[in-house]
Amino acid sequence: MSDAQAANQQATQPQFALQRVFVKDASLETPAGAKAFTQAWQPEINLEMNTRTSQLDEKHYEVVLTLTVTGKNADETAFLVEVQQAGIFLIAGIEGPELHHTLGAFCPNLLFPYAREAVDNFVTKASFPPLMLAPVNFDALYAQQMQQQQAAAAAEETH
Repeated sequence: MSDAQAANQQATQPQFALQRVFVKDASLETPAGAKAFTQAWQPEINLEMNTRTSQLDEKHYEVVLTLTVTGKNADETAFLVEVQQAGIFLIAGIEGPELHHTLGAFCPNLLFPYAREAVDNFVTKASFPPLMLAPVNFDALYAQQMQQQQAAAAAEETH
């Protein structure tokens, strides 16, 4: 195999690499203030997740996983943490549905442990007990989202 053939084969093979992980934005609110620490701690934790993707250039994508965690105690918000955990990914030779799946499920799956750690750090720095969020199955969430989009598209076609 010539050098040109080897270079061409390497160029067409799928490439994937996480190049940088960073916190894009983060916030902590403790609206109940000191009152939150005067009551028995029996929290209700609510987690909301969102992802967004932007293409930076031909081979680089930024994926941002946003976690919004609300901790309520006795129906009063004790804390609200929002973390936007971002990553820059090199992706080449992956197109169509595979690229969409990579950006929508695989990349957020890699970012989640970093976001979970950031949320836990904020919660403990606010003097609340540690909060280790349960793992998330991003493949299942992605599949569910695709089914909802297909159902919506089918419903539009019938109207």
